[in-house]
Amino acid sequence: MIIIEWLQAYGPSMVPTFNLTGDMFLAERLSIKFGKVGPGNIILLRSPEFPRKVMVKRLLGLESHSVTYVIEPMKSDRCDTIGVPKGHVWVEGDNIYNSRDSRQFGHVPYGLLEGKVFCKIWPSKEFGSLMKSGMKDPDSYS
Repeated sequence: MIIIEWLQAYGPSMVPTFNLTGDMFLAERLSIKFGKVGPGNIILLRSPEFPRKVMVKRLLGLESHSVTYVIEPMKSDRCDTIGVPKGHVWVEGDNIYNSRDSRQFGHVPYGLLEGKVFCKIWPSKEFGSLMKSGMKDPDSYS
């Protein structure tokens, strides 16, 4: 089993944390196995819609958490609050205007989580930890 690997994120869903053109990062797989992930962490997960695709998203809610999200950010600022059921998580891209995430496909089974991103390695000028980057107020996730 691979414990740490380097991967590449590209596309608009995690802007500004990751650039459109393909940032490289390190991810580890042990935190998922031992349940050591929480709101604010950037995670790797199997797409619930396209199982061959691995996605990079921010974890916003664990089971029993309530999550408030903007329903259609391009059209209005109308929000909804939803409870995360047992065995599931809520994920969103940092760019809510251009991300396919739990707002469209719903709660994600914990079993689809594959790793936790912990360090950006490219571009070199952005090298560093991503353990809690871009996080909103942690109290807003419970």
